[in-house]
Amino acid sequence: MTIEGSDCVVRFESVGLRYGLGPEVLQDISFALAPGSFHFLLGASGAGKSTLLRLMYLALKPSRGLISLFGHNMATTSRRQLPALRRRIGVVFQDFRLLHHLSAFDNVALPLRVAGVRENEIRKHVVELLTWVGLKDHVNIRPTILSGGQQQRVAIARAVIARPKLLLADEPTGNVDDRMAMRLMHLFEELNKLGTTIVIATHNETLVRRLGHPRLRLDAGWLDAGTPDQQAAGKPAAGVFAAATSGSRAKQSSESAA
Repeated sequence: MTIEGSDCVVRFESVGLRYGLGPEVLQDISFALAPGSFHFLLGASGAGKSTLLRLMYLALKPSRGLISLFGHNMATTSRRQLPALRRRIGVVFQDFRLLHHLSAFDNVALPLRVAGVRENEIRKHVVELLTWVGLKDHVNIRPTILSGGQQQRVAIARAVIARPKLLLADEPTGNVDDRMAMRLMHLFEELNKLGTTIVIATHNETLVRRLGHPRLRLDAGWLDAGTPDQQAAGKPAAGVFAAATSGSRAKQSSESAA
């Protein structure tokens, strides 16, 4: 079945983004993500993956088009409503964005403290999660003392600790070995089983093929996302993805042929 707007966690309709007077870096982006879906976001360096994620976690506004999150039209949502929406989104940033004056424990605990969780519950869940990502002995260490891979795991733990409704991860396994990468992927899959919608931007095609989740593919600012029915069913399109819901690729091809 086709995903209706009110049932989507994320919906983009003919979204474009340009910086200043320059050319569009994202063009006619249209797709919809159902609750509880899991997608990989693929594309070469510079294709626009990080930019698309920034639009999804409300760090950027589109130059044109419509973005809806959790049934809310972002064009008509007030600033007062944005913090509550953002708290439903977990983000793993490519540059980690940890608070260097806080320990690994306190970085991971931050979303729970913001949510008002009791301190004894926070300690239980944070220690358990840091143990899962292999940082049991680094709970009280500040990020500046940790390696890049360790910082990345702290960032992932912080993003998932509050069980967000939407998790966006930008190259979350880029600084870890293959064994830890699979362990982290299993963590994301367990979160997905609890109902979290997940989008992971990655260059790791081997990991993508092994796990087999549907793919969104960016190519020079254009998105191949499959049809709405394929998105609703959680299935990738066969081979190279079919045109996105706006028909942007199909439109571009027909114009080129003309």
